[in-house]
This record gives sequence, structure tokens and C-alpha cells, in this order.
Amino acid sequence: MDSDRPRSSGHGPQVTGVVTEVLPSALYRVRLDEGTKPIVAHIADRMDRNFIRILVGDRVRVELSVVDAGRGRIVGKL
Repeated sequence: MDSDRPRSSGHGPQVTGVVTEVLPSALYRVRLDEGTKPIVAHIADRMDRNFIRILVGDRVRVELSVVDAGRGRIVGKL
């Protein structure tokens, strides 16, 4: 395996934000604290297995995708 190439399942940077909208198919629109445009995020499998509910207004920690900066994975509630 080539270690120079970014992996799609690799760990991206983690940032915090606020859920602004619940979308169909278990997706969420999250406004980041950095002030950039909102991203679309899904729940990490670990949180989904533990039945953690995400609602509009919740502060969350998001791991950004290394492939697409407009997508991410919600890895925790704050």
C-alpha cells in the first residue's frame, strides 16, 4: 500500500460546530465555528450504535473528510 496517498478512511482534522439542519438519510448540516460555509455530515458508527440522538442546535465535534472538505463525520457531542 502506498503510504504517500491520503486514505479515504483516514483521520482528518477535527473541528467543532453546531447542527443547523437535519437532512434525510441520517445526514446533518453543520455550521463550523471557523465561520466557513456549512458542511454535510453523517454520524460515526460508534455513536449510531449507542443510539446517541443529534438535534438541531447541538454542539458537535466533526472529523472532516480528507477527500472532500464539504463533508464530514460527527464523532462526538459537546
